[in-house]
Amino acid sequence: MSRILVLTGSPRKNGNTDRLAASFAKGAGEHNEVEMVSAADLAVHPCTGCNSCFGREGNACIQEDGMALLYRKLRETDVLIVASPVYFYGVSAQLKAVVDRLHAPLRNSFPIRKLGLILVGAAELPELFDAILVQYELILRFFHLEDAGRVLVRGAKDKGDVREEDLRRAYVLGLSIT
Repeated sequence: MSRILVLTGSPRKNGNTDRLAASFAKGAGEHNEVEMVSAADLAVHPCTGCNSCFGREGNACIQEDGMALLYRKLRETDVLIVASPVYFYGVSAQLKAVVDRLHAPLRNSFPIRKLGLILVGAAELPELFDAILVQYELILRFFHLEDAGRVLVRGAKDKGDVREEDLRRAYVLGLSIT
């Protein structure tokens, strides 16, 4: 049984990203401990690049915001699933702030061994996810993580546009996590 954290990046509650993440969590919850956290609810400030975390006791960030909670959760996570809408070929600003704040020595204390990705975008372009996938692959390699899998959904702009087959794919991916 794995401890799975599903980190969602959509500021739109109960939209396509949240629905896909919930479907994943339902599948993963069959055999694992699953928690969902919304980056939009954490109020994480952007990294200032001050690098004070490298010299501070416990490598704590100088900023006191929602990231402190997420650092604690990541210290107890075996599998991290990131779910985001695609905005201008990137992840949401809320999620990007979290990713940038992982430029901290605390990241070395996380037991994460697998990383997964759920993306949903309005466009149908074949290259819609390319920029994010390059970053994702680099992160997998840098941290020596196993790819837990991906669900990539195109053509879902408005709430409810995500199809049942996409929700099923997210559920099946969740079931596959051990």
